[in-house]
Amino acid sequence: MRTNTPKKIDSIQFGLLSPEKIRKMSATRIITPDTYDEDGFPIEMGLMDPRLGVIEPGLRCKTCGQRVGKDGCPGHFGHIELAMPVIHVGYVKTILGILRSTCRGCGHILLDEEHMARLERKYKAMVKNGQSTLNFSKEVIALARKATKCPYCGRPNHNIELDKPTTFREEGHKMTPAEVREWLEKVSEVEEENLYMFDINPEVARPEWMVLTVLPVPPVTTRPSITLETGERSEDDLTHKLVDIIRINQRLQENRDAGAPQLIVEDLWELIQYHITTYFDNQTAGIPPARHRSGRALKTLAQRLKGKEGRFRSNLSGKRVNFSARTVISPDPNLSINEVGVPIKMARELTVKVRVTPYNIEEVKELVRRGPFPEPPKGKIYIPGVNYITRPDGRRIKVTEENAETVAERVEVGAIAERQLNDGDIVLFNRQPSLHRMSMMAHKVRVLPYKTFRMNLAVCPPYNADFDGDEMNLHVLQSEEARGEAEVLMKVQENILSPRFGGAIIGAIHDHITGCFLLTHHNRVFDKDDAVRILSAIDYKGEINDKMSGKEIFSKILPKEINLEYKAQSCINCDECLKEQCPYDSYVVIKNGVLEKGVIDEKSIGAFKGVILEYIARKYGMDAARDFIDRVTKLGIAAITTIGFTTGIDDEDMPEEANIQREEQLAKASEKINQLIKAYNNGELEEIPGRSLEETLEMEIMRVTGRTRDQMGEIAGHYLGMGNSAVIMARSGARGSMLNLSQMAGCVGQQAVRGERISRGYMNRTLPHFKKGDLGAEARGFVASNYKKGLTPTEYFFHSMGGREGLVDTAVRTSRSGYMQRRLINALENLKMEDDGTVRTTYGDIIQFNYGEDGVDPAKSIRGKAVDIDNIVSEVL
Repeated sequence: MRTNTPKKIDSIQFGLLSPEKIRKMSATRIITPDTYDEDGFPIEMGLMDPRLGVIEPGLRCKTCGQRVGKDGCPGHFGHIELAMPVIHVGYVKTILGILRSTCRGCGHILLDEEHMARLERKYKAMVKNGQSTLNFSKEVIALARKATKCPYCGRPNHNIELDKPTTFREEGHKMTPAEVREWLEKVSEVEEENLYMFDINPEVARPEWMVLTVLPVPPVTTRPSITLETGERSEDDLTHKLVDIIRINQRLQENRDAGAPQLIVEDLWELIQYHITTYFDNQTAGIPPARHRSGRALKTLAQRLKGKEGRFRSNLSGKRVNFSARTVISPDPNLSINEVGVPIKMARELTVKVRVTPYNIEEVKELVRRGPFPEPPKGKIYIPGVNYITRPDGRRIKVTEENAETVAERVEVGAIAERQLNDGDIVLFNRQPSLHRMSMMAHKVRVLPYKTFRMNLAVCPPYNADFDGDEMNLHVLQSEEARGEAEVLMKVQENILSPRFGGAIIGAIHDHITGCFLLTHHNRVFDKDDAVRILSAIDYKGEINDKMSGKEIFSKILPKEINLEYKAQSCINCDECLKEQCPYDSYVVIKNGVLEKGVIDEKSIGAFKGVILEYIARKYGMDAARDFIDRVTKLGIAAITTIGFTTGIDDEDMPEEANIQREEQLAKASEKINQLIKAYNNGELEEIPGRSLEETLEMEIMRVTGRTRDQMGEIAGHYLGMGNSAVIMARSGARGSMLNLSQMAGCVGQQAVRGERISRGYMNRTLPHFKKGDLGAEARGFVASNYKKGLTPTEYFFHSMGGREGLVDTAVRTSRSGYMQRRLINALENLKMEDDGTVRTTYGDIIQFNYGEDGVDPAKSIRGKAVDIDNIVSEVL
């Protein structure tokens, strides 16, 4: 039996490849820049030499004799002998440090023996204490640079400058890579024991290896060529780059051997340096990136690894996975919050592994007999089948309708059946962007017809989902451990209380809130038929009276022992609260599970605010909370359907009287602004301390226009009472606000750009429609019209200016917050809370002695407080 013993990595050592090592690990030297001959076969000693590995199926590798594939030939390196040394762009900083701190004449470090001994002691102490030696080399270089001459040979120390990216200059004189390599060879020869001063381990790396004389050529598997539909081959970007390097290297060698003028040799040398630099990193600062024929910048070695699309973030930390599905989401109020509706087509494709045991063998055989497309019995829409069987010897058999019977008979203990998705399977459901942990939760499958994922509306807030075309991902869990963990930790009902503020994040929204509001507002009474219709939606079994109030109906879903008192969302904050005697029915009193006073709105059952929801979750547990959410949403929908509710453009109709008042207020505002402008022009305006005269005028006008809009809202609110659908939605907290309503029926108000009135446009005026120097309300973006009446062309233009700012601001904020969150996650990912209540890093360093300085888990807190004293006292009394 094979067991995988866990091994602990003791240390990792990085080194450099020496020219000898590169030649040794190479399967062949590469000398021709061509890849394939006329017949389409790879050319010997070319970039696609068969000794470098194979990418064609069926062919064997000439080096190891294996075929292409996962366990086949991994590919082999080749090498190019460079005609002249070339600096490796990745080590330029290290080379610069060494050149600045060593002597060109003798190769010694520019520090006397006393200094060296002191630094040696310091280094040993750092290693002994397990400290990082990263900054030690910087310290050595900074000290050595200060020397004016070499303490060993007396040669003056010249200043070394770097012309980015790879040119070194000594006192303005340009050094060739060959001179640099010569200098570095001297250093490693003389100072071999002291190379640790530069953070170099002489056993695995030497400074002169940072100047390349041999270039490794990666295997063909690293840079496969593809055949296009036209039949012609398209080479990888790395191959393109290597072709350039070989071509220039050949020309350089020919010119050097033929004794060409120094100028030509130097030009070609610089050119090969450019090609090798861009081969390693095509985004090197200071040089133009190498481009494809089409003008696209080539993606070379560094670009393969870097950033979001690179190897690490795109293929290692996050990757595409099997057993996943994605489609559009749509609402289904009949599902529980824990469920997700999965289309039949997906359920047939997604599978769960079932290991055959003596206990389930008959069951599995029955599943296999059904085949991959079983016909459901009458009254059912779906039953699962089996797609594949993996036998105990590891052979995988595809189950088809033809072979299902035979395969079923051969099923034995130890085999694994890949069963299609079934009702009740645990899956993960996710919507991107995944900004918090509730963006990915565990649901139970309900296989349904049609082609969209179905979900309960109450689960929209944590996912921030809506149904305007959003798509979501579903992942099927494959092991018992994963399923158990998901059910206990990730199930929707376990995430009702948010870890951000300790309140309910899953709850009633929009229509549910309006429905419960209409049901319980004042003393609405229902006859027996309506009461039966509403209560049957929540599967109520019990007595129903001939006449029932909405409050009585709502009380049927409340737990019997619940006692609560609080102000509703629709409370208008009177100067003196009359509590139970509230004329607006905005003070909620629940005694022993009976709603005695008040209206049920967002404050009671809504996501983020639901007091009742939160109380049930804390006191009765998550099963009760889930049951309450399921029932309250069904009750709300049944109520709103029975009562009837709609909204239209006529909801914003105002009586003539209101329009007269509106015109009066606008005239007053216009008059006041004209007075302010007059006072400003006459120099009579009183400056606000710390503001200029212009700023004072702007602030005063903004104040007037703001007050005007508020008055319009008051007029709209006064004439549009609680009988108005739009007002009901705003007051109950279902959707929208009174501000939206006042803009639709009253006036839109002042449009602002960067918090100021609109002032830019044409010379001395915003638009040609106004006089030059006009400071009036209309000329500076005040929209007196409302949305129902419609805006004038100038108002529309100003309004779109204000709107544009909002759109740009949103886009900018999203990208900034996304990057900030990423940095925070990376900074905090190695912190965890220990059993002793401290917060520590993975190394055991203490960050906080007490978690959050108060030891309170926000998810279990009551809106940030550890305990709710008032509630405890009221329950005891």
